Amino acid sequence: MTTNLPPLVVMGVSGCGKSTIGAQLGERLGVPFFDGDDFHPPANKAKMAAGIPLDDDDRAPWLAEIGAALATPAGGAGSRIIACSALKRSYRDLLRSFAPDLVFIHLSGEAATISRRLNGRAHEYMPSSLLASQLATLEPLASEEAHILVDILDDPASLVDGIVSQLETSGSRAAVDAEA
Repeated sequence: MTTNLPPLVVMGVSGCGKSTIGAQLGERLGVPFFDGDDFHPPANKAKMAAGIPLDDDDRAPWLAEIGAALATPAGGAGSRIIACSALKRSYRDLLRSFAPDLVFIHLSGEAATISRRLNGRAHEYMPSSLLASQLATLEPLASEEAHILVDILDDPASLVDGIVSQLETSGSRAAVDAEA
């Protein structure tokens, strides 16, 4: 499975479970996982910690770093998984410019569910007050964007099982618009 696995981005708004699912998926598939938050420059982290949403100019260098990481996997071979919000089509297009076979795993859920999750955790620089701006920015994936849509209501292990099943069913190459 991992020999033909394209690079994967686990995407969605803050609090949807990108890091949790990405790490478990990486472990299950034997693929390195990276948290997109680690690619943010200090200025972005400071802005978010102050409750100020990032704009496209803030995100561009961050996305380019993630794109470069997707194009050059750790160790120079194999696939990789990165958690990244990838909220807009233009952001996803930029990431695909580095890794054309990229597949997005979109973790989606109700605003109330995500808000409860955010309020139940402490994050270094992402306050729950920014959820509304992220939801307003989020653009749905188009049918031609290779992706798997996942409803976050299930437990993480079940979500990972569903994602792996969808990757196997799709041959990990085709666009997938099915709920895992």
